[in-house]
Amino acid sequence: MPMSATEIEQLICAGLPDAKVVIEDLRGDGDHYSALVVSPSFNGLSRVRRHQAVYDALGGKMGGELHALMLKTLTPEEDSV
Repeated sequence: MPMSATEIEQLICAGLPDAKVVIEDLRGDGDHYSALVVSPSFNGLSRVRRHQAVYDALGGKMGGELHALMLKTLTPEEDSV
């Protein structure tokens, strides 16, 4: 069963409590999402480490309940540009 956008947002916010999260259902099928995650905890981290932090917050649901997630991870300073 696919995950809802709300569930994805809740998991990311639980794992990264200082994050601002915006989820978009890309196809309207509940199976392909994009996520914008803005967090000060990303300061000094590479893009790979930022994405790993989001995947960790999702608790292993990527590739199972969550089929496809396009990530954009920014610090607050990068988001204000």
